[in-house]
Amino acid sequence: MVEIEVGETFEETTTISEEDIDQFADVSGDHNPIHTDEEYAENGLFGKRIAHGILVAGSISAAIASMPGEVIYLSQDLQFTDPVYIGDEITASVTVDEEVGNGKYRLNTDVIKEGKKVIVGEAVVLQK
Repeated sequence: MVEIEVGETFEETTTISEEDIDQFADVSGDHNPIHTDEEYAENGLFGKRIAHGILVAGSISAAIASMPGEVIYLSQDLQFTDPVYIGDEITASVTVDEEVGNGKYRLNTDVIKEGKKVIVGEAVVLQK
């Protein structure tokens, strides 16, 4: 098994599409019009539709999946700092901050859009 090393960073980049948002709304049941209704969203806080925060946070899971070995997501703490819109390219970045014992690692987790963090957080994973 390839060991995870403190300081390593793993990334995953994707572009959020209208289809992503619509499918996530259907799967999650979250049909908040700020995500699904262009006319409603135009008059809202952001001026247009925004992606679900948890949809965007899902890119962190994709970055974790690129880590070596069998890695199990145990916990995640998130702060949403900026909206993500249809067509935005985002990069999830996870950096191994600390080995906490018994195969567990603490990760710094960020999602970045145009050089700005839109999600910041911390996760714990288990490598088997």
